[in-house]
Amino acid sequence: MILELEQVSFKRDQLTILDQINWTVKAGEHWCLLGLNGSGKTTLLNIINGYQWPTSGKVSVLGHPFGSYDLRELRKEIGWVSSSLQTRIYESSITLDIVLSGKYNTIGIYDEIHDEDIDRAKSLLNTFKLDHVAQQPYRTLSQGERQKVLIARALMSEPKLLVLDEPCTGLDFISREDLLDAIAEMANSLPVTIIFVTHHIEEIRPFLTHTLLLKAGTVFAQNQTSLLLKDHILSEFFNRNINIAKENGQYWLTMNKQ
Repeated sequence: MILELEQVSFKRDQLTILDQINWTVKAGEHWCLLGLNGSGKTTLLNIINGYQWPTSGKVSVLGHPFGSYDLRELRKEIGWVSSSLQTRIYESSITLDIVLSGKYNTIGIYDEIHDEDIDRAKSLLNTFKLDHVAQQPYRTLSQGERQKVLIARALMSEPKLLVLDEPCTGLDFISREDLLDAIAEMANSLPVTIIFVTHHIEEIRPFLTHTLLLKAGTVFAQNQTSLLLKDHILSEFFNRNINIAKENGQYWLTMNKQ
C-alpha cells in the first residue's frame, strides 16, 4: 500500500482546512488530485510528505504509520516537485549537478558522488530528452526544461512515490504537451507511483488511472478517472453546467452559460 489516510482532518486557528479525508492509493495506480484554488491540496500534500501533522486521523505512507517512523527517512522515499522547489535552485547551477543533488535531496552537492550516480543522472536526462543541456546553467533553460530537470532530480533517489504539484504552471501549450508526454512515458516505464496535482481537466492523461476530487477540504468523490469525469459529476463539483468531452485520450471541459 502506497498511501492510507483515515479520517484525516487539519485545523488552523479554529478553521477547518481538511475534514475527514479517507484516501487509499495502491501500488501500480497513478492518481490525479483535482481541486480549485483553496480546496486544501497543498495542506494535504504537506501531510503526505510529513511536513504537517494532522489534527486528527491516521496517516500511513509507503507502509509507514505516522508516529512510529522517522519522517526524515520517509521523505527520502518520496519525490516532490513543486513551484517552491524551483525558486530554491541556484540559477548558476549546472543541469547535471542539479539532477545529481536529488540523490541526497539537497540544494547543491555536498556528499560524495560516484560514477554510477553520474551515469544514472545522465540516463534520467536522456529519459526527458535533455542530454543537450546537461552542462548548461539552470538559468539558460526554458520553463519546460526546468520542470523536466526537477522531475529527473526527484527520480534520482529512486523514490517509490512521486508527487507532481501543478507541474504545468507557467508553461505554454507546446511545453505543457511535451512535459505531459514525458511524464506519461515515465509513468509507463519506471516503478514509481505518481500523484499528479492540478486544477486543469485538460492536463489529465490516460496514465492517471484514478482521480480524487477535493472540494473545500473534503473528498467530493474518488474513483477510476474514466468513471469520475462525467458531465453530471463535474457540474455538481464545480457548481456550474459542465460539458466534458474526450478525444485521443485527452479531456476537454466547457461551461454552458445558458
